[in-house]
Amino acid sequence: MLHANYSKMKNKYATVFKELEKHREKDFTFKSGRILGSMCTQPHYIAEKYYKMFLPTNLGDPELFQGTKEIEKKYILFLKKLLNAPKKSTGIICSGGTESNITAIWIAKNLSNKKEIIIPQSAHFSFEKIKTLMDIKLKTVSLTKKYVLNVSEVKKKISSKTLAIVGIAGSTELGTVDPIPELSDLCYDQNIFLHIDAAFGGYVIPFLKELGYNLPDFDFKLKGVSSISIDAHKMGLAPIPIGTLMIRDKNWLRAISVESHCVSSKTQSGILGTRSGGPVAGAYAVAKYLGFNGYRKIVKRCMKNTEYFTKKIKQIGLKTIVEPTMNVVSIKLKKPSLISKKLAEQGWKVNTMDKISSIRIVLMPHVKRKNIDSFLSVLEKICRESGEI
Repeated sequence: MLHANYSKMKNKYATVFKELEKHREKDFTFKSGRILGSMCTQPHYIAEKYYKMFLPTNLGDPELFQGTKEIEKKYILFLKKLLNAPKKSTGIICSGGTESNITAIWIAKNLSNKKEIIIPQSAHFSFEKIKTLMDIKLKTVSLTKKYVLNVSEVKKKISSKTLAIVGIAGSTELGTVDPIPELSDLCYDQNIFLHIDAAFGGYVIPFLKELGYNLPDFDFKLKGVSSISIDAHKMGLAPIPIGTLMIRDKNWLRAISVESHCVSSKTQSGILGTRSGGPVAGAYAVAKYLGFNGYRKIVKRCMKNTEYFTKKIKQIGLKTIVEPTMNVVSIKLKKPSLISKKLAEQGWKVNTMDKISSIRIVLMPHVKRKNIDSFLSVLEKICRESGEI
């Protein structure tokens, strides 16, 4: 009887496994090196290991999982150092850039009770969600010829209703960095909340600056910066999903805190209640393992690949929208959707950006030189056949 039950359970497991495996086979994988348009990457093996170890933990109930809560605090300390945050700053672990951006504006709104935010045309789509969620008016400003926010236009759009201004440090489409120092001075002088969306650039810009690349400051070194979004599941090589909202003053959390009667914490700040400790443990493990020096080496390798890729693109007769600021390259095309479709048919996934008539390639850590060469060969053939070259 026991043997029969065991066989039945084993067969049932095999059936479920085969079903799920069949679905997984339909997915593109980072390990293949053929996902070229995503701002996420294959998590570091250290991150994967400790993600699994802490998978059952719940940071929404910290007294049950005190050790996991300590890891969260250590990870936030790592980010404070990375972003030059002051002693009284803190961070809120989020699911990613969207939740971080929503939480930042939620804090700003509750601190000022105003209803307008100024954003650049390059702002992430999450601000459209913020608009409807919080009944907020978006005032969009144009970009310069270098595809960064136009500060002169920002000045004209500031009013008594302005609750926050948003700057981008690593735009989704081009990886460009807005003139954050100028925004900082402006917001500091006029006492306006300045949120920096560095979901992608937060794990890139600090190391690029160390490597000698000429990028503006974007972090808490600037006295006008109020909050920063940064995602570890992008260039931080952490498991999906984990982002963090860093804020200059931990006392601002009171503006969004609510009493939480049914768990061990008396109050909670942030959107989520239940939060797995798995992603946090994964992010901290890889941060501890690599350290700043390890991340610097990874960023350097990605930038070398970016420079190689950009040079090869020009050699085959294609153009970029702008010279890459970081490891993001946008290729100008007449029919980007068509080229993207043809590339997918050949097993290559890029992102289409119809607004600027281009496809986006992100040279993430999982993209190797051999992947680049294989892709370029296919891209050139498709572009010649389609009349792009």
